[in-house]
Amino acid sequence: MSAPTTAMVLAAGLGTRMRPLTDDRPKALVEVGGRALIDHVLDRLADAGVERAVVNVHWFADRLERHLAARGRAPDVVISDERAELLETGGGLKKASALLGPDPVFVANIDSVWTDPKGDALNQLARLWNPSIMDAALLLARREGSIGFEGDGDFFLADDGRLTFRGDAASAPFAYMGVHICRPDYVADGPDGPFSLSGFWRRSAAAGRLYGCILDGDWMHVGDPQARDEAEAKLARE
Repeated sequence: MSAPTTAMVLAAGLGTRMRPLTDDRPKALVEVGGRALIDHVLDRLADAGVERAVVNVHWFADRLERHLAARGRAPDVVISDERAELLETGGGLKKASALLGPDPVFVANIDSVWTDPKGDALNQLARLWNPSIMDAALLLARREGSIGFEGDGDFFLADDGRLTFRGDAASAPFAYMGVHICRPDYVADGPDGPFSLSGFWRRSAAAGRLYGCILDGDWMHVGDPQARDEAEAKLARE
């Protein structure tokens, strides 16, 4: 399958855990290593061949829109306006689906920064993607060694790439690191208003249609000021 050339970038969150850094700006504009979080993600997407990105906005939406308009480099940005209501991950994707077009898309969080020694992480995910057998393909990180992730892991990964949720196990080796591929209409039957993608992933996993591959690099989940500082230190060493 050819790699997606359109992406959905989830940038509408309140960034509550990132305060006080988000007292005067959206989380997407918190800087790590001298660049805003959203620029890290958009630049990665552009390097993978993405030409157009739909970005949802809510918290300090005007400021984020000004920043995006001033970027002056790929991908082209289209705004999905959530000023009236914050819709979470699933609701945001559903609202933006009309802007995304008919073809599969990357869906990316803005609080993930990663190293990519081979420069191939998103292309690796695109090579995995096969809509005939998959509803979604997730990029995963090894739980051990990740920065800013304190959970017990999300997934087990089978040899064929299928994912199962941790369930009752004490821990799982892999965490979702913030980028996946799906069809724009993946959540079309979701409720009106806010909802999470997680329930759809669980449904797909139960049907054997949730797949993943492992990031060959280091993942930094930049969810709070301490993780931001640790991520900056990590990038400075690279």
